[in-house]
Amino acid sequence: MDQPALLLEDYREQAVVLDMVSPYVIIGMLTGWDDRYLVLNDADIHDLRDTATTRELYVIETRRFGVRITRERVLVKLSEVVAISSLADVLE
Repeated sequence: MDQPALLLEDYREQAVVLDMVSPYVIIGMLTGWDDRYLVLNDADIHDLRDTATTRELYVIETRRFGVRITRERVLVKLSEVVAISSLADVLE
């Protein structure tokens, strides 16, 4: 297994926060990946342009109240991801 896959393995079956290059934040259960896509189940894709809420506030609220599931399954282009973290690691 290559190094990036080993790093992602730590997040398998956990709720994760994906900070995207675009003004989106995606939160969901990381269930798999390949060299191009991450697979998230029970996910929310939040477009920050649709609200006055900041990225940080949205993530903190999601940590407090849970993921607002809007997608059963989603493939996320790995090249568009800036950062990945466990939702459990979000500090309030």
